[in-house]
Amino acid sequence: MAKAQVIAKPGCPSRCGNVSIPYPFSTREGCYVNQNFYINCSDSASANSSKPTLGHTGFVVNNISMEGQLQILATISRDCYNASGSRLWISSWFSLPIFNISNTRNKFTAIGCDTYAYLDGFVDNKRYSAGCMSLCDRIEDVVNGSCSGFGCCQIQIPGGLKDIYVGAFSFKNHTNVSDFNLCSYAFLVEEDQFVFSSDYVRSIPADYMFPMSLDWVVGNETCEEAKKNTLNYSCHNRSECYEPGTSLGYLCKCLDGYEGNPYLPEGCLDINECKNILSHCNKNADCNNLPGSFECICRSGYEGDGRLNGTGCSSIRKLQGLPFVNIALAEELKKATNNFHESRILGQGGHGTVYKGILQDNRVVAIKKSMIADHSQVEQFINEVIVLSQVNHRNVVKLLGCCLETEVPLLVYEFISNGTLYYHLHNSSNAPFIPWATRLRIASETAGALSYLHSAAYPPIIHRDVKSTNILLDEHYTAKVSDFGASRLVPLDQTQLTTLVQGTLGYLDPEYFQSSQLTEKSDVYSFGVVLVELLTGRKALCFQMPEEERNLAMHFVSALKKDRLFKIIDPHVLLEENTEQLMEVAMLAKRCLRVRGEERPSMKEVAMELEGLRATPKHPWVKDEASSKETECLLGEFSDAKGQVNGSNQSGCESAYRQQIILHGR
Repeated sequence: MAKAQVIAKPGCPSRCGNVSIPYPFSTREGCYVNQNFYINCSDSASANSSKPTLGHTGFVVNNISMEGQLQILATISRDCYNASGSRLWISSWFSLPIFNISNTRNKFTAIGCDTYAYLDGFVDNKRYSAGCMSLCDRIEDVVNGSCSGFGCCQIQIPGGLKDIYVGAFSFKNHTNVSDFNLCSYAFLVEEDQFVFSSDYVRSIPADYMFPMSLDWVVGNETCEEAKKNTLNYSCHNRSECYEPGTSLGYLCKCLDGYEGNPYLPEGCLDINECKNILSHCNKNADCNNLPGSFECICRSGYEGDGRLNGTGCSSIRKLQGLPFVNIALAEELKKATNNFHESRILGQGGHGTVYKGILQDNRVVAIKKSMIADHSQVEQFINEVIVLSQVNHRNVVKLLGCCLETEVPLLVYEFISNGTLYYHLHNSSNAPFIPWATRLRIASETAGALSYLHSAAYPPIIHRDVKSTNILLDEHYTAKVSDFGASRLVPLDQTQLTTLVQGTLGYLDPEYFQSSQLTEKSDVYSFGVVLVELLTGRKALCFQMPEEERNLAMHFVSALKKDRLFKIIDPHVLLEENTEQLMEVAMLAKRCLRVRGEERPSMKEVAMELEGLRATPKHPWVKDEASSKETECLLGEFSDAKGQVNGSNQSGCESAYRQQIILHGR
């Protein structure tokens, strides 16, 4: 059952009469953020007839919006004459030292056929005066809905107007129009709540009030200044600060995918988009709610992103039991790549060369061609087709077609335009800098794809070659996991696979050297190395030495032990001052890099933690003291009984470790 939205502070009233009173406002002491947000709720025998007023001003509160607007009912200034010529004159004062009268939502308005009116006040401690006049000889001249000067006139007001006086007056005491208009009226009114009518010219009841909008903000500082004062900062979990620009101060709002009251610690709740799946997902897709988001997963036999506003779900054509798009794989692929010209090469790997291809219908695709037409290469390509036929995920590159009956196997993929993650992190001259927020999203998307392979695919899939060169980025820097040539489907009757190593040494699970087994936790370790790359960026190249590619992981975990994390993190990332998130991700990477696979988190846990980091501000960093002897061996930091580093153990561990690499990986 979904949680009810929290409006007021726990244990405090949330209504006065028929008006909802959200925190930071309240009607009871101790329930509002400060005295400026006090709402006086008049006592009444019936709770529904109680009237809220703004503090001690006497202005009746009609509505309070979490977007920074408060609607009150404002009195009307009048200048009236009866048949004998007696005058009734009433003016209005608005003294609101805290909240501003909104200049974007209100207009100064005058009504009457023998009328002039003006308002007087202060802007930045300087006097401000303005006015308008309204004339007409006959009621028939008045046009309903029009305030152009015949029976009604309106003017804009400036921002920051304080201590406002509103007055209404008559040119000739209404003597020429007394048969249908005896009064001049002037007031401030919320523009969207007012439609002029000729009935107002005839008479406006004495107790009638028009709605007027006030702008409210929290504090009197910018977001940047407010965040420094953590004790008094008003924006809480799953919310963000923004400045409305109406006056000095800030407001809070729930992050996308959340709703509720951002001024309360647990006020922003996840929106379950899947409650109304038909408004988000295609009819052939299932909806999966995520923290602050959702995903649509096409059902078996369909492909696409599943979203109504995306590619939806289209039926998959089948060729020999495998997904296949109607692509002519005779001579068309050769033509699409300009006869596999070197200018069309996108990348090269152990299993083949990838070319950019343009099909006859102008679709851009990526075409992988086997380097050597031998049995092992054909087997690799067939393996990739089998694996990708089981996968349908927005962060996994899509296989569009295949041609396995030719001398050289060919695979056709969707074209991912922005290259590899490795290129963007390590190419110092050409690649643009990726900010931390984008890096964290890429990590989260990659982890989500791997979690899907391990937990949601049937049967489960181990990638076995997770690395930054196999993570592609599209034009929006969305991650796409690629290169499944080394992947394996996990048989249902076993949880581990004994295989020859086919991963990349710098990312390879160290447990493989003892067990010759690659499991789901092997992908977790490789992903941990990717996390390190995302944290260190181009600095990672400093740790890659010819004789020891594993130095990146070793240097990283060692830096954590020595409290030197920020010495190795990409300096561009540090400039963004996301230190708490950086440390959280660093600790997660450390857990992924534990030597013993059973001590590492699952890929599902990793994905959930990264998604949570994106959506939720974390508590102050607490060091993860959990470690194992194997992790200490990785660091070369065994200690003796007195707590001193034992150099002989350190060198012995490193020597044994290098021997394992020579025996199994070279």
